[in-house]
Amino acid sequence: MDTNLALLLLLSPFVGFLFNIFFGKKVSRNVSGAIGTLTVLVSFLMSICFFAQLNQNGKALEIHLFDWISVHNFKLDFGLLLDQLSLLWLLFVTGIGSLIHLYSISYMHDDENMHKFFAYLNLFVFFMITLVVGDNLLVMFIGWEGVGLCSYLLIGFWHKNQDYNDAAKKAFIMNRIGDLGFLIGIFLLGSQFNTLNFSELKVALGGNLSLYTNICLCFAALCLFIGACGKSAQLPLYTWLPDAMAGPTPVSALIHAATMVTAGIFMVTRMNFLFDLTPEVQNIIAIVGALTALVAASIGLLQNDIKKVLAYSTVSQLGLMFLALGCGAYNVAVFHVITHAFFKACLFLGSGSVIHGLHGEQDMRKMGGLRKAMPITFWTMMISTLAIAGIFPFAGFWSKDEILMVAFEHNTILYVVASIASIMTAFYMFRLMYLTFFNDFRGTEEQKHHLHESPSLITIPLVILAILALIGGAINLPGSNWLNHFLEPILATKHEEHALGTHEYMLMGIALAGAVFGILWAYSKYIKQGFVPKQDSEITGFSKTIYNLYYVDEFYTFLIVRPLNSLSNFFRTTLETALGKLVFGFGTVANGLGTQGKKLQTGSIGLYLFAFVIGVLAILTYLFIAQ
Repeated sequence: MDTNLALLLLLSPFVGFLFNIFFGKKVSRNVSGAIGTLTVLVSFLMSICFFAQLNQNGKALEIHLFDWISVHNFKLDFGLLLDQLSLLWLLFVTGIGSLIHLYSISYMHDDENMHKFFAYLNLFVFFMITLVVGDNLLVMFIGWEGVGLCSYLLIGFWHKNQDYNDAAKKAFIMNRIGDLGFLIGIFLLGSQFNTLNFSELKVALGGNLSLYTNICLCFAALCLFIGACGKSAQLPLYTWLPDAMAGPTPVSALIHAATMVTAGIFMVTRMNFLFDLTPEVQNIIAIVGALTALVAASIGLLQNDIKKVLAYSTVSQLGLMFLALGCGAYNVAVFHVITHAFFKACLFLGSGSVIHGLHGEQDMRKMGGLRKAMPITFWTMMISTLAIAGIFPFAGFWSKDEILMVAFEHNTILYVVASIASIMTAFYMFRLMYLTFFNDFRGTEEQKHHLHESPSLITIPLVILAILALIGGAINLPGSNWLNHFLEPILATKHEEHALGTHEYMLMGIALAGAVFGILWAYSKYIKQGFVPKQDSEITGFSKTIYNLYYVDEFYTFLIVRPLNSLSNFFRTTLETALGKLVFGFGTVANGLGTQGKKLQTGSIGLYLFAFVIGVLAILTYLFIAQ
């Protein structure tokens, strides 16, 4: 029974994908959207069933589907693992995924390829579920590659625009760089322990290990982290994520909030027993996470595209999650993943509502005064903005505050970097709100005339997500710490809880004061002074450097892309031409010999007998000389 329900959980979105691919164009758009949404909803309901079952008996469910690979002493099964970590991920992947599908029915209604869009969304969710429920690294890798493929399809969905195609290719290629690291890490672990099953690896790593094995573990952990950097957009592989805004807004919400970008955090948390044995790699993770949070937050300060601001916000928040992972606080990272999924999905869908109301406009310099025309969008985004800024008692306050506490205990410098990034977050998020919803409208008269609140299929998901952004922190409030206790079975190191004292309250106060400072800073500049960002051509100095994303893409183009293009041009124009001439030369010689040789084939018996005699004489001469 459990196996059938687990297969229903896994395969339901895949059925939706098949239906929309083969029959979606033959049915109405509403039917196509409804089927796509219902199949993900079925997975969500199954996730709730398994979650309730786990809460009742406390036992993880391991399901063996079939024998997969058996080579010498290496054996691997294809199985599913439904434990505390995978079920938490399933709940918000399928739950928020269902809301995004519902939202998409209205948002994509006028698109001629709506059925194809829902097919890709369903396939994306299917691969994300595969990634989460696999009981070994190789099944996880199937889902890992699958979401990479689907991100390419979804980011470049509006493929008639070449810039969107370029963004899709960039996401695909940069993810492949990280995926190569992930694959090497899998090979290293498989060669050392003859298994990739999580339970078996955990047991194997619990024994006495040789020096050579420990060195291999460090390399394997580092390679796995490189894979996580690609998928979860950490330095230096983060530049694909902001460009992924080329896709429709529901895609941005799905990729940035609840699914693809959280895969790296999921993988590191799943392999926590490995990373706990490699403190050197953990330090690297913490440093990379803190730097990513700071760099992305600084870029977000000056962006004017509403979705680009949210994209760099995502990169920054992911950096904070990796900071927590590097400090060994896996439960804290998971806590922030969950709360971030709530408020970031709401913010992305809210930005889509704004774009929908302004008929495609994304530049905040051409917005303003929308709170009266779009009250539901405004209030839901305001709640989520307060949450991401870390204002009490919203969800983001509790999870971000825990990260800052952990960073303070681990390393003061990392704490300062994370705190600065958090202050910047409060500033640029309220900058977004003030430029979009306050003061006078700065768009065209035609846009102003058509301003309206979005349809209910768009606003209902916003309201649900805003409520979760408000109360989501309750899953791990100090004192109850439900999430910490829930995750204990899957963490190798038991989390030690401390009662809140003067020290903890002081850190909470500092974090809250920093958030308030960022909000007031934005209020002073964009409300009191009524400042509107300059046009691109008027930006100068260091602001221009930040606005142009520190020229990282240009640096990559100079360092990697151009040399590779030059090398490929050399191979194509010089080496390939020379090889072609060489091969063609052999063909010319053979053809010439054949042409001359066929002249001897005259049909004259006398000529053939003459050649025969010459041949016999040549053989006899050779034999005589050889004697």
